[in-house]
Amino acid sequence: MHHPSSPCIGVCRIEAPSGCCAGCKRTLEEIADWPMLSRSEKRRVIERTQQR
Repeated sequence: MHHPSSPCIGVCRIEAPSGCCAGCKRTLEEIADWPMLSRSEKRRVIERTQQR
């Protein structure tokens, strides 16, 4: 099975007040947890970033 690739685009800067990365729209917690997440958890993170 294919694991979703990281949504990182190399624009790594956390913006205030959202606390999300300017490039990938993930929170610091989501970024730190990414390597340990299951496929379904990664998909949920990606879905959340698309809402931000």
